[in-house]
This record gives sequence, C-alpha cells and structure tokens, in this order.
Amino acid sequence: MADTALMTIPGLSDPVPAARDITPRADGRIDLIGLPRPRIRELFAAAGLDDKSAKLRAKQVFHWLYHRGVSDFEAMTDIAKSMRPWLSERFVIGRPEIVEAQHSTDGTRKWLLRTADGHDYEMVFIPDETRGTLCVSSQVGCTLNCTFCHTGTMKLVRNLTPGEIVGQVMLARDALGEWPKGSMASMADIVDEDDEAGHYTADGRLLTNIVMMGMGEPLYNFDHVRDALILVMDGDGLSLSKRRITLSTSGVIPMMERCGEEIGVNLAVSLHGVRKDVRDELVPLNKKYGIEDLLQACADYPGASNARRITFEYVMIRDKNDSDDDARELVRLLRQYNLPAKVNLIPFNPWPGSGYECSTPDRIRAFSEIVFQGGISAPVRTPRGRDIDAACGQLKTAAEKKSRAERDREAAAAALG
Repeated sequence: MADTALMTIPGLSDPVPAARDITPRADGRIDLIGLPRPRIRELFAAAGLDDKSAKLRAKQVFHWLYHRGVSDFEAMTDIAKSMRPWLSERFVIGRPEIVEAQHSTDGTRKWLLRTADGHDYEMVFIPDETRGTLCVSSQVGCTLNCTFCHTGTMKLVRNLTPGEIVGQVMLARDALGEWPKGSMASMADIVDEDDEAGHYTADGRLLTNIVMMGMGEPLYNFDHVRDALILVMDGDGLSLSKRRITLSTSGVIPMMERCGEEIGVNLAVSLHGVRKDVRDELVPLNKKYGIEDLLQACADYPGASNARRITFEYVMIRDKNDSDDDARELVRLLRQYNLPAKVNLIPFNPWPGSGYECSTPDRIRAFSEIVFQGGISAPVRTPRGRDIDAACGQLKTAAEKKSRAERDREAAAAALG
C-alpha cells in the first residue's frame, strides 16, 4: 500500500524540488543503487570503516554494482568473505519491484514497476534492427496535463530517486542478460572507440540507447535525473555514451541550459503544435513558456549542432495540428531560429476518453513531405507496443487505473451509506 501523499505543486509554476535521493526502507538498510562513489564512501565511513578502507570498498562495490550488475554482496569475489556480511547487514542492492511484465507482438516490452513505498510506474524497451531503446520514467505520474497524453491524466505522486531511475536501466540489463560475464571481466573487453565514454559498445547488445520519455517531466526532477544519468554515463560503471541518451522535455525553459551544461545529452522537445491556441491546448505548459521563447532556448542549447540536432516530437492529430499550413509554419519557425533540427512525426496513439483521432496516413505523408522539402528531416515514427499500451503517450499504469476505480466505488458506497 502506498504511503506517500500526492504532490501538491502545480506543473505550471516551477520545477518540483528534489527533496530526497533515497527512499527510506523499513529494515533501516540503505539502498546503494543510485549513489555515486563519493556518497558510498561517506556511508561506509559513517558505518565504521576507516578512511582508507572506506575508499577501497567504495571503489570495489561501485564496480560490482554498476559495471558487473550484481545484486548480492556475496557475488563480490574480491571482497573478503568476512566483509560481505557486514555490508549485507547495513546496505542493500536494490532493483525496482516488477509487478507485471508484458510483451507486445512487435517485440516491445513493458514493465509495471513498484517503488519501495508502494507507488507504480512503467518503463518500456523498444527493439529495432540496429538499436534497442529503453524508455525511462522520471516521476510517478505527471503534472503537465498534456491533453493528448494518457500519462497526463494521472496525478503527480512524487519524483523518482536517482536509484529508481538508474534502477530501470539496470533491471533492463538484467532482463536482457547484458552484464559482463566471467570472474573479473576487463573494461577493455567492452571498448567502443566511437563512444566518448570509451567502455560501451552497441555491437552484439540489445540495449543501446536510453530516452527519458517515460512517465513524468524529466526537467521537473532535474537533480535526480542528472545524478542518475551521470551514473549511466560513468566510464567505470554502466558506461553509456551521452550521444546515446536523449532527454525529452515539454519545454521547461529555465532548466534546459542546465541540462545541456550539466548532463550534455541529446535534447528532444515535445512541440506538437505551431500555433499558440493549439499548443496551449495540447501542451498547457505553453501558457507559461511560449513557442518563441522555447525555440530560442533550443537555439541556445549547449552542444546543439548539425551533428547533434535537436529532435522535435510532433504528434499527428486529425484536424488539430496536421494541415499543410501547420507544416509550413513549422518549417518557418525552425528556419527563423536557425535550429539544427529534425522532426519526429508521431501518429497519435488512441486511448479511452482522449477525444482525439490520429491523422490519416495520407495526411501524415503530405505533412512530412512539406517539412522535408523545407530542408528538415521529418521521419514518421512507426507506432510500437500499442497492443500493450506501451506506445508514445499511452503510459498509464493499470494499478493507477484500478486504484481510481476503487476510489470511485468507495465514494459511491459512502454516498449511499
């Protein structure tokens, strides 16, 4: 049973503060997942190790956690047997609890996960011929209320901690069997000369890319998302290049520059409309941070270039944002701000009660052609995982829907009583 109250902070004000980085456990032990080496060292010292031992054990444990992916201190073979019970008594190596795992007919996989304090969220793995992308959540629920998005109908419960964010990546690598094998695998065994991190290769791996496009607005949980992604990119740990990571935002302008400077990953922006009235409806955050200011923030994004283009996500909704005039205005805006950009056209994925319909295939093709003729790449994304509600804009946990139904029944019973 969840024991955390819903957040009351509205989405159109300021980013939700990151109040905690560890979820307290009932047994008093501390979950090490999500913690960097210096923090692990501090905890070991606070638990009684001298400075030299704390530094050594932190280095060893960090390697086993993030490079080897072990979930049991007994598997840490270069740590003395007498030391392992000491670690187990005080610390734990966590993973998100799997409530349900679903497989789509197209190969997409979705996991319903649960936090230690009883809240549910989801992650999705999308395999393709040349890559495998993990869609990671940053919050339990969402506060932006984007009208085309099923997740937007949920209440925001709380931010996910760094451990709960990076734990999704680790759980996916568990499920895909992609941790190094052997007693003490050398980092040189997995070098990718094309990646800045220098220790990860996509060759032969299923999980090659990460997108922060799951439940929640990542920039409303900036500190925790940053800390988690730094662990993902750490060359001594998960070691995924920043060029293989994309963070999607609905346009939280005050945090975009920090994202480029402090994380440095690829940026995707949920645009979905080029006229104020339409974007105000589809993405209510537009009422606070308008299109022009958003595009200027994109133009100023650190690291943006023709080699690292900003991606604009554009969901195609029938008779709402899919006209030829909309396509031409999109081209005009991107040219005006001289943006190194590409546009992902996303056929709307329907969900009960949405009130919108997907644009016709012919309309989507015509829209794409206009944008392409304007000199901007505009591929049409193939919907994936629709049969398990794992497609873009469909993430909303079955547990949340059930709890809402239960609340409705309880309210009805109370009214009758």
